[in-house]
Parts: sequence; structure tokens; C-alpha cells
Amino acid sequence: MNKQELIKFYLEQGVLLSPSILEIIDILEIPLKNDFSVINNDTLEIIKHKITINIDDFEKSIILKEKYHNARMYDKFIDYIKTQSLMFVNKSASTSTISSAMDLVVTEKPATKALSSESSASPAVFSSEESLQQYREAFIKKNRIKIIMSYNEKSRKRTVTDFVNYFNARYKELEKILRSRQELQNLTSISRINSKREKENVAIIGYVYDKSVTKNKNIMLTIEDPTGVIKVVVSQHREDLYKIAEEIQLDELIGVTGMCDSIIFANALLYPDIPLTKELKKSPEEGYFLLLSDTQFGNKLFLEKEFSKLLSWINGETGSDIQKEIASKIKYIFILGDLVEGVGIYPDQEYHLTVIDIYDQYKGFAALLKKIPPHIPIIIIPGNHDVGRISEPQPKLENEYTKSINDIPNVISVSNPALINIYEQPEHGFEGFNILLYHGYSFFYYAEHIQSIRQKGTLKRPDLVMRYLLQRRHLAPTHASSLYIPDPKKDYLAIDKVPDFFFSGHIHRASVTNYRNVTCINASCWTSKSAEEERRGLEPQPGRAFIINMQTREVKIMNFLSRDDQEKESEELRLQSEELQGG
Repeated sequence: MNKQELIKFYLEQGVLLSPSILEIIDILEIPLKNDFSVINNDTLEIIKHKITINIDDFEKSIILKEKYHNARMYDKFIDYIKTQSLMFVNKSASTSTISSAMDLVVTEKPATKALSSESSASPAVFSSEESLQQYREAFIKKNRIKIIMSYNEKSRKRTVTDFVNYFNARYKELEKILRSRQELQNLTSISRINSKREKENVAIIGYVYDKSVTKNKNIMLTIEDPTGVIKVVVSQHREDLYKIAEEIQLDELIGVTGMCDSIIFANALLYPDIPLTKELKKSPEEGYFLLLSDTQFGNKLFLEKEFSKLLSWINGETGSDIQKEIASKIKYIFILGDLVEGVGIYPDQEYHLTVIDIYDQYKGFAALLKKIPPHIPIIIIPGNHDVGRISEPQPKLENEYTKSINDIPNVISVSNPALINIYEQPEHGFEGFNILLYHGYSFFYYAEHIQSIRQKGTLKRPDLVMRYLLQRRHLAPTHASSLYIPDPKKDYLAIDKVPDFFFSGHIHRASVTNYRNVTCINASCWTSKSAEEERRGLEPQPGRAFIINMQTREVKIMNFLSRDDQEKESEELRLQSEELQGG
């Protein structure tokens, strides 16, 4: 074929040729069949050396470079292509050459002393993964941290039986809690109720299988336990009971008491709930822990200056004398997921990134974490932007992508959700605080589906969502409220132990509340408001850090936004308030 015939051929195949290729196409050997839609010199290099590459992402990077003058992603690909090409060339190197190169590798001496001084500014150096693990185990023990629950099951194929066993496991866990309620002391199985003919008062525990409103505007619940199914009617004339029934969602496990006559006419609807006798525990010694979430490093909207101010404060470099004193007494730091922005989380995300490589995102954020004094434990959980599966429970961040984070000695990674105990002091009779960590994936569902929450502000009221989940003693009781992995032995989303603190993030709102002596905090974010959030009606409150006094249980919020941004935020809230009042 001559030059014009080649150009015509490729155009008919839907393949575009770059200008540089057009100039020398008549002397090149271009394969007639390939998977690319754009051919340039780098494409030929990929084909020549049979380099494994994501073609769609590579060609998208070409568009970003040519059309939008953004060569970041393309340059990353070029570096990768050059590296792979060099490896291809070096495959022909002799064994002696390789041996000589190996002689140049210097093995670092093993660390002889673990980090012990709290004033030390540099992290310990470890000769192996094993020595790092040994150090971390000692570090956890020294800082009085106990991991009560963190998911670590290996991935495997799931079957329908796993789902059945999963719901049976949840039933057993939450039934124990409901059985402790005085109103449910005389429990009866549904199968025994269905076999009776006479009217009598009954008490049952079961899942909400179905929910509907009758023509008389009563609420009809279909309740299921392991033995059978029965209908429960909640009369519209029982106002308090009706309000409870309105908020009940499918798949919740509830207790019911009432008069049975083939169906049950409800007198009471009971949640597992937090006991009224829950103790408000306080540490015998003064100390603080710090709560952060949704840093999303790598996003163009990441608040780099504000986060740097936070790090300076933690290191006692900025702030008032009182603030510096608090910083010096920080015992723990919690980061509740979405450490980085991630890659491929949503369509066209690459246009919103300053760091387009997931490895580099974690390396960049690790560099920030290393600025935190190494004697402070940093406890992290994954979020939906972090690398790994979204389905809950999410395994802890221990994979090849997050190695830069995991190599930091004072970082302690646990799953999402997780339950840990901190600062136990047996010598003072203090059991420590039980802290429930959950990123908050299910919050969107309940903010939109629970009428009372929807009327009071939907996602602007994470405190109401957290209260709702504590009442159900489950982080995602409805099947459709979250993606999840059915574990046949245990429901890791069930709140079987009552926490002292319930920490979450995800919806970028700053919220503090107390429910039956459980302190509930939904953490702030560290990215400014995006166009996507604005389109969806979300109102993030970025740049805040939560400081909890362990001795008094007092919670303070430090706002690291600039004074101008704080005033702008206050003005927006004032205008919104006026609009609501006017409406």
C-alpha cells in the first residue's frame, strides 16, 4: 500500500494516526490489526514490546494531553512505557552483568533500637516486615490499644446459603439483646402463635419482611422469625406507636407485643437499642484524642494549606498556649476513611485529580502522616474512595498500593467497621473506652428514607442517622442500604457491644451529639465544596478537627479554614436560614 491507501485503510478501521506518524507512515511497519484507536510513536512502542497496558485509559490520557493540555496522566504512561521497554532490552543482558549489578546493592543494617522517645521526630527504621510487625505489636500494647473487632476474613466465593446463614447469625446476635427487654420476657415463636385458636397477649421477635399501609391507613407489618411469618397491625389511632412504625425499614429485627387473633394488633414495637443504664465513662487522667476523616489527598480541592496548619498545630508550632498544651497531650488520632481521592471512583474523575496515580496518592498522604509525632498512634479505617472493595466489612488497608502508609510505624490499620478499646487503666479501675469506627456508607440511604430525618435536613443531620442506627444496633439493617459481604458466622455490621464513642465520616458534615451516653461524632472533610456536591444539594463543612477530652468527655471543634472562608461559610448559612424561614 502507498501512503494514501494506508491512511484510508486505518480511517476505515476507525483508527486515527498522529501527525508524527503521518510524516513517516510510508516507511513504518504498523500492524494492520490492533486494539488501539489512536496510533502514535508511543503506541508503536507498546505494540513492539508487547507491553501490558489499559488501552482505554492510555487513549484517554492522549485526549487529555491534546485537547485539554493536561499531560499528567500521559506522562505517567510514558514513564511506564520507557521502563517496560528498558526491561525488554535488558532481558538479553548476560548473567554476569546481572551479578555485577547485584553487588552494588547495599543492605541496610538492622535497626538496633525501636522508637521509644516521645520527643523523637524521626520514625524508626526496620530491617524487615517482621521487625516492623513486632514493633507495632509492642507499640499497640504500650499505648493501651485493644482491637476488639476488625474484619480479616479471606475473600472467597459466596453462595445463597451464605446469605441465609448471615441473616441467621444476625438474628442470634440481636435476639440476645432484645430478650433482655422486660416487655419480651414471655416470648413465643411465630409457628406456635399460628397454631393457636384463642385470643391472647403475645410477644415475638422477628425481621420486618414487608411493610404496607392499609386502606384504613393503618400500617401492616409482615414479621418473620426462623419458624414462620405473621401479620402485625399498627393502628393509626395509636399516635406514638404509629410514629415508630413509620420509621421502621425492611429487614430490621424488632420485638412486638400485642393481642393475637390470627394477626397481632400491636401494643408495643421494640428496638434492640442502647440500654438506658449505659454508663458515661470518663478517663481518670487528662488526655485527648483527635478525629479526622475524608482527607481525600490527590483531589484538586484538597485543602493543603489548612491541613498543613493542622499538622503544625499537632506539632505544637502554632496556636494559643492552651491549644499548644492540648496538642502536647494528644494520645490518639483517628482517620475515618477516604484517605485519598482514589482513581476510577466515578466517571471522568481524572479531571478532578492533581495526583493521578493511586500509588502516588498514598505516598503523598504518607508524607503528610510522617509529620505527625511518631509517639502518637494513628488509627485508620478504609472508605469508599480507598483502594480495595467497597462492600462492607471492608478489610484493613494492607495491600501493595498502601505500603507507604503501612510502613509508618505508628499507623494502625483496622477494617471498616471496627471496634477498638483505648486507654484501659486497670490500676485505676478504668476499663477504657470502646470506640466504634464506621466510614458511613449507609448514611445516604437512611437520610433519604426516614421521613423524620428527611424533614429535618437529610444529610445535614448525620446525628439523627447515627441515633437511628444505634437504636437498631446495626450499621446497615436494610438489605438495600449498603453493599455488604455475607459472612455465615457473624454479622460484622451488628453493634453487639455498646460503644462509648461512635465515629463516622463520609458525608462531609461536622456533627456532635450524645445518645444515651454514647458520644456520636460525624467528622469533617478536607476538601472544599465540589460542583458534584452542589448539584446534589450537599453542604460540606470542611477543615475541622474534633478534639475529645478523655477526662471530661468534652468535645471541641477546631476550624482550620481561613478567617475569610469562615465568614463566607457563616454568610451562606445565614442566607439559607432566611430562605427556609421565608418559605
